[in-house]
Amino acid sequence: MATEAIAPAKINLCLHLTGLRDDGYHLLESLVVFTDFGDVIRVEAADRLQLTVTGPFANGVPTDDRNLVMKAARLLQRRHGVTQGAQISLHKELPHGGGIGGGSSDAAVALRLLAALWGVPVPGNAAAAQLGADVPVCLHAPRPVIMRGIGEDIAPVALPQSWLVLVNAGAHVDTARAFAKYDQQHDFSPDGIDPLPENSCLDDFETWLLGQRNDFTKVIRQENMAPVVGEVLDMLWADPACRVAEMSGSGSTCWGMFASETEAAASAERLQRQHPDWWIRVSAIR
Repeated sequence: MATEAIAPAKINLCLHLTGLRDDGYHLLESLVVFTDFGDVIRVEAADRLQLTVTGPFANGVPTDDRNLVMKAARLLQRRHGVTQGAQISLHKELPHGGGIGGGSSDAAVALRLLAALWGVPVPGNAAAAQLGADVPVCLHAPRPVIMRGIGEDIAPVALPQSWLVLVNAGAHVDTARAFAKYDQQHDFSPDGIDPLPENSCLDDFETWLLGQRNDFTKVIRQENMAPVVGEVLDMLWADPACRVAEMSGSGSTCWGMFASETEAAASAERLQRQHPDWWIRVSAIR
């Protein structure tokens, strides 16, 4: 019997780079939320391990062991001596290189589904991190979390309900290059994100968010790595109903936060009319 699950987009509502380890890994603190839509992973028993990829963003996605989904499957097989195979289907709804953790989320869901299929435990954070720094946090979806360290220190949090408009204008930002540019031009601030206000309403949360930052945004804009990011952010901020707007991860997907689904949907519709070729979606955060 086949089983499937959504691999949601991972959205960084803030991202503070706080240091650099001797081994080259960056230390960070980030508030992460997940969308109520995403890629879809489907698995079923098979004699050998195979991956097929479909969907609007399937073009260029490898189906061999370069894909994080296949790497996740191989990791489980090695750790537990699994000899069974699986037919894995990946339907790609999330754009590539957008700073929303599509590949990591795919890998995390694949770990959960394959572990259930093969009757083995889901790996913990340390083992999952072998696949990439964002895979452990994606294992905690759909709960909002604060992630620290290199992504292995994860704590669930409660947030007031709001809605996000996500906008990706098709620009690709290379994460390694963004990190390198930041390292060249900026000193690390040890200041992490501020403590979240307890039992906060949306107004309190908005005030808190306005006091945080995404350290990659200034790099992307200063280095002109994705000029359209500035355009998207300006358009989101220009909407009177938008509470806060920022970039997710190292870009180039941007988000605007709204108090209601109606306001978010209206904003998304206006943006889509002006830019029909942009990827624009609305999602709740809870």
